[in-house]
Amino acid sequence: MLTPSFDLSQDPDFLTIAIRVPHARVSEFDVYFQGVDFKFYAKPYFLRLTLPGRIVENGSEQGSYDADKGIFTIQLPKETPGQHFEGLNMLTALLAPRKSRTAKPLVEEIGASEEGVEDDDEEFDWEIEQSPYEEVSESALNLQGHYGFGGLRSGVFQRLQDEFSDVIDIKDPDFTPAAERRQKRLAAELAKFDPDHYLADFFEDEAVEQVLKYNPWWTNTYSKMMAFLEKSQEQENHAVLVSFSEEEKYQLRKFVHKSYLLDKRAHRQVYYSLADILLAYCYETRVNEGEKTVESAWNIRKLSATLCWFETWTNVHEVLVSFGRRVLCYPLYRHFKLVMEAYRDTVKILQLGKSAVLKCLLDIHRIFQETDPAYILNDLYISDYCVWIQKAKSKKLAALAEALKEVSLTKAQLGLEVEELEAAALLVQEEEAAAKASLSASGQRTPSSSSEAGDSEGSDSSTPPETADSASEPEGLTGGESEGVGSFQDPFLVESSALLVDGGGACGASAVLRPAVRQGKPLASSQGGGAAGPLIEELGEHLQAVVQIREPEGRQAAEGR
Repeated sequence: MLTPSFDLSQDPDFLTIAIRVPHARVSEFDVYFQGVDFKFYAKPYFLRLTLPGRIVENGSEQGSYDADKGIFTIQLPKETPGQHFEGLNMLTALLAPRKSRTAKPLVEEIGASEEGVEDDDEEFDWEIEQSPYEEVSESALNLQGHYGFGGLRSGVFQRLQDEFSDVIDIKDPDFTPAAERRQKRLAAELAKFDPDHYLADFFEDEAVEQVLKYNPWWTNTYSKMMAFLEKSQEQENHAVLVSFSEEEKYQLRKFVHKSYLLDKRAHRQVYYSLADILLAYCYETRVNEGEKTVESAWNIRKLSATLCWFETWTNVHEVLVSFGRRVLCYPLYRHFKLVMEAYRDTVKILQLGKSAVLKCLLDIHRIFQETDPAYILNDLYISDYCVWIQKAKSKKLAALAEALKEVSLTKAQLGLEVEELEAAALLVQEEEAAAKASLSASGQRTPSSSSEAGDSEGSDSSTPPETADSASEPEGLTGGESEGVGSFQDPFLVESSALLVDGGGACGASAVLRPAVRQGKPLASSQGGGAAGPLIEELGEHLQAVVQIREPEGRQAAEGR
């Protein structure tokens, strides 16, 4: 039997089911519906749906067949007129058999109390969860690590580590505890952080500003939702604003419906990791302006610590800090404005509801499926998310969106000393501007000084030859000293070519520090990735390095003799 393509819509009184059955034997078909059950058969197609609301047979039902398109359209009356059926576009959930909705899990812990089972209507506390300290034994640390959706997977990488080493950054995840994963992740991010790259994007941000102007599909949808809310307070109708393409509907029909036995802690982790994955997806969508590239899969998995390090979370602020650090360490565009824009995009998607979240997850699934070997992340996370989100509580997604909105993120919280880097670089720019202004002002005074020097040379033309030779000797000494100054300058110091001659005959050469970002040179020859402290100290030392050479007044007196 084949599962046909189908679509559901509704009005206040009727539920409409459109079923596409090309090449079916339309002379022989059966339709059955009662309560929440609907069944359709037309050889070789069979469709069974478990509806989110009850329908009734009262004589007002209607049906039609479009032979040109091969579509059956069946209109069924609602048992309660005016009732809104939620989740009509969640095709995987609709295809699930009715018994899977109410059956108890096949595996139960004997003696487990009812308190261990999470109540779907219970509100989450999105703040930090605290528990008394307990000493962890060494034997417990040797247990296999858990990862994947809800932490339900383990042992996957014992045999596949070499094959999938390019997909994840963590080595040997099956035997790496969660605390150790975090320590290694933070160390890897600190080592990867490049001050030169960050400052280049900070000063030359034309491309970043262009990316920020892009409006992804959820921006217009969010505007429509806000306009809709001004007219109506029925939030359950938000799903009608998000539609799925035929390809996306085909993806939904291919998923196998399953139930997930998650405790309260695992359930919270699922929501936190969802926010982390959406943040990475929003960044990828924005920087590539909705187009898919060969780097799309890399961007998503690299920016999500959930996918790259199998990270676990205790609050939404941790999620946001991790995403911000990784944006400033790994992708092509490393700018804090992109962090905040992706954050705002994620809040909008969560507020739009699970239809918008599902649409994003389907796009991620398609990207990973077409990229080798990133498809393993579909098996570990994304496929389960696509099935689970269809049954997720809308109010919990709204609560997660509100929790994200209340969180604030600053550059200082990222732990990369980017504020100090920016301050030092801006100070360099100010010093350069001041030096240029000084040189410009000196250039305006030089012609008059040169004419005075010419008059003085004419008046001393009767000087004897031996006196002239002795007078030329200081010039040679001065030149030698200037060369000596130039020889010990490092790449950050650029010697000015202008020689200033004042009334006393003193010559000076000033050393100007240029901003390394504009010159395309490293800010520090000994600067390692991730260590911004020595760089800032070195910049401070160079800012005070102004070398001046003045001719001794005593030598002028000797020449006068």
